[in-house]
Amino acid sequence: MASKMWQRLTHYKLAVVVAIAILTRLATLLMLPDVFAYSEPGGEVHGSVAYDEYARNLLATGVYGHSPGVPDAGLPPLYSVILTAIYGVFGRSYLAVALWHIVFDALSIALLTAICRRLTFTPPRSPRRVGGRQNAPLPANSWGETVGALAGLFFALYPYLIFQNLALNDTALWILLLHTFVWLLVLLGERTQWDKGALFLALAAGIVLGLSALARALLPALALLALPCLALRLGWRGTLLRMLPVAIMSLLVVLPWLLRGAAIYGGFVPIALNSGENIYQGNHPYTTAILRAGYDAQWLPAPQAAPPRDQPLARNAYLSQAGWAFLREHPEQVPQLLLTKLLVQWNPQVTPLMNLRQGERLTIDADGNVLIVTDGESHIGVTRANAAYQDDGLFAVLGRRLHLFYFGGLWLLAILGAWLARRDWRSLSLLYAVQLSQTAIYLLFHPSTRYRSPTDPLLFVFSALAVLHFAARWREN
Repeated sequence: MASKMWQRLTHYKLAVVVAIAILTRLATLLMLPDVFAYSEPGGEVHGSVAYDEYARNLLATGVYGHSPGVPDAGLPPLYSVILTAIYGVFGRSYLAVALWHIVFDALSIALLTAICRRLTFTPPRSPRRVGGRQNAPLPANSWGETVGALAGLFFALYPYLIFQNLALNDTALWILLLHTFVWLLVLLGERTQWDKGALFLALAAGIVLGLSALARALLPALALLALPCLALRLGWRGTLLRMLPVAIMSLLVVLPWLLRGAAIYGGFVPIALNSGENIYQGNHPYTTAILRAGYDAQWLPAPQAAPPRDQPLARNAYLSQAGWAFLREHPEQVPQLLLTKLLVQWNPQVTPLMNLRQGERLTIDADGNVLIVTDGESHIGVTRANAAYQDDGLFAVLGRRLHLFYFGGLWLLAILGAWLARRDWRSLSLLYAVQLSQTAIYLLFHPSTRYRSPTDPLLFVFSALAVLHFAARWREN
């Protein structure tokens, strides 16, 4: 009886994993309503207050802007537009938002399994003999499906992303866009003939790439690194033939938004006007000190000479130029800066290690030391929810330790799994490209666990490989 039940579970492994993901998220939502119920009286937004404000203003006025009725391009619009649609149908309900995020996670798990089913994983060959014959390895597609389902299970039970994807932010949406884009690239790489099917996949990938830029403008780096990955199978001519429609379609998707930004500000807006601030914060004489002190570089105060916030285009350009100028003028500091960012990006602990409370602000003294000043003035954006990550509460005491154990263990397994899969590197090159491209992006800006975590489910593919290899060895004994 138990054997038959196990066979059924393994036969419907994707459904089982999706069910586990849904149930764990619903249970978390029900057990911690005070954390996620931002729409209830006295509720606090865990995530991004700005997305909520943009969505409410868009719903009330029909204008996308932080101030009601005043258009701007302060943040990429996609998540706020989706949030507006949810508010318009269900009201400003934290429960409706969380349920949609759960749907996004379920779709991402299904896509993760579909990606692995298409990749080549060499199954471990057991030397055990049955009836005088050596056991045959599993078919490659069946093995890949098993790898994907186990990686999906790691995603389903990942405490950090359970929390992130029930809170008010774009992480669940971006993971879905990332997995969809990788899946389409895998399918596109299988089309050795340039036909209508290949064109359809290229156009679909371009649409997803464009939409992702309207959420977080990060996937173009992956698209560039995907070129040599696809060339391994298709050659450079075939790759460029397929990726050109991807690029053109993605530009067509973002073009209306770029034209809107130019009409508002009278100049080119690179998707959103927070890029300059991110470049400045990530490339500053004191960025290394701030990151080593355990704080997020976002709390770095802007220079007094920077244009005011009511001149966003000029301010964005000034801060961007200041960041690039530091890299040009202080090349001797760049290696240490990049190494510090790399260690923060891949720290198995939750980063930043420290956070600000309300009434606190970060400053730098004359000797370059990081100081936390308590003078009743807060950094812009510091809320009670930020303080909760620093106080001796559930997140700081239990959440950080649980993350270190859970992600740290899977991180070590992923390193081992990547080594075990070294012979399949051509087929798995897109998975490497995901990690390399997103790491490179945040070495340019400034890293944290929140920014890295959307790529963790694809990292867990290698963790799953290591576990399954261990399981195969255990069955031999």
